[in-house]
Parts: sequence; structure tokens; C-alpha cells
Amino acid sequence: MSSHRPFGLPAAVSAAVLLLAAAGCSSSDAAASVVVPSPPAAEAAFCQALAKELPDTVAGLERSDPEPGSELTAGWGDGAIVLRCGVPRPEKMSDPKAQGVEADGVNWMLEHPEGGGPRFTSTYRKTYVEVTMDERFAHDVTPLAELAAPVRKTVPPSL
Repeated sequence: MSSHRPFGLPAAVSAAVLLLAAAGCSSSDAAASVVVPSPPAAEAAFCQALAKELPDTVAGLERSDPEPGSELTAGWGDGAIVLRCGVPRPEKMSDPKAQGVEADGVNWMLEHPEGGGPRFTSTYRKTYVEVTMDERFAHDVTPLAELAAPVRKTVPPSL
């Protein structure tokens, strides 16, 4: 039996790419959807492992994954907290004045996008994990602490 996946990508990555392409052609609720990252296969493997370790609740919010469904994305509280794994390296990481926080052994760069809550991107890991939160978490890194153990377990340090 042969596999017909492009470039030898894992099936989940191929499916995620197809879902993303299909999502681009459909109308959906923008608030409930996210762009699925398209990392290299090696990074996608870390993300697939992370997906299996993510908790059912974060900061008291139930798991509620965004559309389109993917092992590279997860959510809690109908978009209050959204995780994307395998995102590109943010340009802001090159800024020596970029703010950072440490939560339970994982370092995160902090950004404050206009019109929303904080966005955190893991640093010094083999792939970048991004966590966006709504305004209620503007001064609360509790969700990061709850996500740190799965990130530490599945995404090795790059240093």
C-alpha cells in the first residue's frame, strides 16, 4: 500500500493543509476561526505530540477548539484562549526590547496586539507555540502556567 501524501508530510498535516484551503473558500464566523499554521514536518510532529497532551480545561474554561479543526490549533472558552503550534518566528523576537515572561519553565515573548488581549509566543523551543488570550487575561499568565507542562513535555528546547 502506498501513500499519496505530498512531500511525505504526515497525514494530519496534509489534512490540515486541505482543511485550510477549503476554509479559505467557505464563509465562516471569523471570531470562531483561526489560521492553521503550516510548519515543516519535523515541527508538525512536535505539534501533534503537544495536541495529545493539552488539557481539557485552562483557567477554568472548557476546551472549545477553533475552526477549521486541526492538531495544530486548540482553544478554550469559545476563543478566550487559542493555541497555535508551529507558527512562524515573530518579527518582534528580533527586537532587543521585546518583553518576555517565564511560566513554569517555559519562556514566552509577550505582544499586545491592537484591539485584543495579550499574545504570547514560546521562545527557545524547536517550534514556536503561540497563545492568544482575550482582554480578561491582560494581566494574568495563569493560562500559560497551565499550558507549560505539555509544551515542556513535547516541544524540546532549541538551546
